[in-house]
Amino acid sequence: MDAIILAAGKGTRLRPYTNDIPKPLLPVQGRPILDWIIGALPPVDRLIVVVNYLAEYIEAYLKTQSHVTNWTTVRQAEPRGTGDALMACRGAVSSDRVMVLNGDDLIGRADLKRLGEVPAGILVHSVGTPEAFGIVFAKPDGTLEHIIEKPQGLPAPQLANIGGYVFPRSVFDLTLTLSPRNEYEITEAVAKLAEAGPFHVVQSDYWLPIGDIDQWCWSQLRDVTPVR
Repeated sequence: MDAIILAAGKGTRLRPYTNDIPKPLLPVQGRPILDWIIGALPPVDRLIVVVNYLAEYIEAYLKTQSHVTNWTTVRQAEPRGTGDALMACRGAVSSDRVMVLNGDDLIGRADLKRLGEVPAGILVHSVGTPEAFGIVFAKPDGTLEHIIEKPQGLPAPQLANIGGYVFPRSVFDLTLTLSPRNEYEITEAVAKLAEAGPFHVVQSDYWLPIGDIDQWCWSQLRDVTPVR
């Protein structure tokens, strides 16, 4: 299995801190966010990091990290969504499956291990504000039924998509379409694969999103033991 980390974004909600450093390299308790993510990965054949904004900083970090020796970067020429970032890696993937993670979320090591054990799947976490997330609905057998983006009026808690996936290599055969946000969404790839066969819903016990300044500050105080 290969791993792809999506690290091309500009981190606008974390400005001014991201004016001179890419969000994946912001420190959390003394380590870059990206270092936590790579360190928590299960064994992978190859690591692919999608970069764009301040890409040279991320590439410099990757040369110094010791978690994964076989790594490369893919430069997303113009960030056009998570689906576009995934498809940009088509020529870099070497395995029959690939784990895809956001570059700004800390997920427990045990959770990533369980995700890596399914042939295809999506990682979810229970949230109390379903209207702020893509909400995942599972069939009785634990496979994906559908995802609804930011639904209104659902009772809490619900299971949210937290940006962790395992795809078969056939994901790169799909053709994605522009969403209403004028981006290519990785969730379209999820939906198409779920229509074709079982796509497992894997519940994560630990998730620490770092999407804005408040979350970043809070991450300095949280227990990150599950990620170690």
